Amino acid sequence: MDEEIVLYGHPDSGHACKVALALSVAGIAHSTRRIDIHAPRGSRPSEFLDLSPSGEVPVLTMNGSAIRQSGSILIELAARHSCLLGGWPDGMRRGREIVLWEANRIGMCLPQLKAARQKAGMPPPPDVIAWLEDRFAADRDRFDIMLGADPFLHGGAPGIGDCAVWGYVQWLDAAGVAPSPAMAGWRRRMRALPGMLTPEQAFPA
Repeated sequence: MDEEIVLYGHPDSGHACKVALALSVAGIAHSTRRIDIHAPRGSRPSEFLDLSPSGEVPVLTMNGSAIRQSGSILIELAARHSCLLGGWPDGMRRGREIVLWEANRIGMCLPQLKAARQKAGMPPPPDVIAWLEDRFAADRDRFDIMLGADPFLHGGAPGIGDCAVWGYVQWLDAAGVAPSPAMAGWRRRMRALPGMLTPEQAFPA
C-alpha cells in the first residue's frame, strides 16, 4: 500500500519551503495543505491544530503520523526514502551537520532580516539590523567554506542540507543582503534543479 504523505505549509514560510523542495526534488508523491500563517491561530483548521498544537508549519504526515520541525522532517525523509543524500560517502551524516547548522545560523538571521525589511510601522533599531547583517556575513563565509569547490553542499548532487539552506537563501533580495560569488553560483544551480518550486507553486492558493 502506498504511503499517504501530506505537507502543511505556506509560501511565506521558508521552513515549509525546505520540505516542499525536498519532496519535489526527490520525486516523493504527496499532497499539500496551505495554512494561513498570518491568520490568528484559533482560526486555523482544527485538523491542522490537532497535528500542530503550536499552530506552526511545516507539519508532514505519513499515514496520519505527524512530524514537526523542518529539520526533523528532512532527516526523516532522507532516512525513510534513502534519498537526498548527495554525493558524499556519508550523506546522512553530512545532511544532519548542515541541517543543524542552518537552523542555528543562516536560518535564524535571514528570516529576521526579511521580516524587518517588510515590517510596516516602526522597524527594528539600526543596531539590531547591523547585528543581523554581521551575523549573515559570518554565515555566508562559513557557507563558502562548506561548499568548497563542489556544486552543492552535499558534493556532486543536492541533498537535504541544500534544501535546508535554500529555505531562506532564496530570499536574499527581500532580506536586503547579497550572496558571495560562490553562493550566487549555488543559487543558480539550485534554481536549475528538476523539481525546483517557487513558494507559490509549493503551496498554491
